[in-house]
Amino acid sequence: MLRTPDTISTLRDILTHCRTLAVVGLSPQWHRPSYFAANYMQAHGYRIVPVNPLVARDGGSILGEPAYASVTEAAAALAAQGVKIDMVDCFRKGEDIPPLAEEAIAVGARCLWLQLGVTNEAAGLRAEAAGLQVVQNRCVKIEHARLFGGLGWMGVNTRVISAKRLRQLPY
Repeated sequence: MLRTPDTISTLRDILTHCRTLAVVGLSPQWHRPSYFAANYMQAHGYRIVPVNPLVARDGGSILGEPAYASVTEAAAALAAQGVKIDMVDCFRKGEDIPPLAEEAIAVGARCLWLQLGVTNEAAGLRAEAAGLQVVQNRCVKIEHARLFGGLGWMGVNTRVISAKRLRQLPY
């Protein structure tokens, strides 16, 4: 059983101190959840480091940042700039997590974050044993919005979001 508690104070601490996020599986397509979450975090002052081998192979970038083939490659490139990866945010299947946990440990990340629907108990325990904080089955964007005021009443009582069917189209 993982020791890192998913308490508000723990999540707030992680999101306050982890400012450089290596997002593994970050898609260049704007409608994908990984892009949406990374774009949100970037807009809130976090440095996003895309890890996507297919985009990196062509020398591409996502969200204006160069893409890397692996967390290790990204960490080496950032070290030359004096920057360290704080969090490895994983948008991959649970069975893909063990090597990513090992990379997170090797680069000295502070946190291994597994997105909604992603868990791997063995990899989480290995990362915790190495001193990382581990969060599983949570969305970094949702948690940031929940804990730092990004979820508001905007749109709730403005008829923008409604369960009622429109009688005529708004245009």
